[in-house]
Amino acid sequence: MPNHLVYIVMDSCRYDSYQAASTPNMDRLGLGMRRYSYASWTSPSHYALLMGMVPHTNPRGVFASEVYKQEFSKWIERLGIPDLSFKTFVPQLSLPKVLQELGYETIARVSMPVLNQFTNINQYFDDYKLMANHNDFASMVEEVEFVEDEPRCYFFNLGETHYPYMLSGEDLPHISGVHGVFKHLDEYLLAGAPASNPEFFDPQEMQRLHKQQIACVEYVDGLLGKLFDKCPDNTHIIVTADHGELFGEDGFFGHGPVMHEKCFEVPFLEGRIAQ
Repeated sequence: MPNHLVYIVMDSCRYDSYQAASTPNMDRLGLGMRRYSYASWTSPSHYALLMGMVPHTNPRGVFASEVYKQEFSKWIERLGIPDLSFKTFVPQLSLPKVLQELGYETIARVSMPVLNQFTNINQYFDDYKLMANHNDFASMVEEVEFVEDEPRCYFFNLGETHYPYMLSGEDLPHISGVHGVFKHLDEYLLAGAPASNPEFFDPQEMQRLHKQQIACVEYVDGLLGKLFDKCPDNTHIIVTADHGELFGEDGFFGHGPVMHEKCFEVPFLEGRIAQ
């Protein structure tokens, strides 16, 4: 039977947050690599990931086309199915579509509203759900169930590592409107409201926020232990992020309309867990 696939995306988790965290369960997969996202915010990055393009290594001295060939060929080992290549993904350029054609049940649980079930990113998933709560990886883990002789792909987008990095009751700085920016954009434009310019966080608050993202990585790692216990031996696991985050470096905070290395640096781990 083909390998099961569990694909975990820690939203906004920059590489050095992973690096600073205590991650005994992630360590079971091996040492995480620093790789680079194809985009600086959630939606376009997830479209790239679901094309089958994992974060890249940014190699020098090679043609970009060769990098694509090498990366797509790695799905042979991940899925345990020979003869996969870039051609396998054409014309839809969709990992869930390829998996469906290979007999997988494709299941997605996402935390970010920009990935909701009415967007095109839902295409080719058999079961797709936007979680009711921003940070509910625990419920995602509870839902996981593998069926004998039925290959499954679980794709998880985790909100715990995304601003405001809340777990339970933290007193952290808050930017009004970050989560409601799209929800209230039409009202804002129709009202002709002037552009707002909230006061920027001071360096101490930036450090607090970065430490809290590190704490959220550790929280996610604890839940990974429960998830790994549910995974059969032939489960290939990917843990990565969709993009990084800025915590005051060079005058930036957050991600999206930001061109900065820390906005693109992400951790990347993959492998199997020996039971």
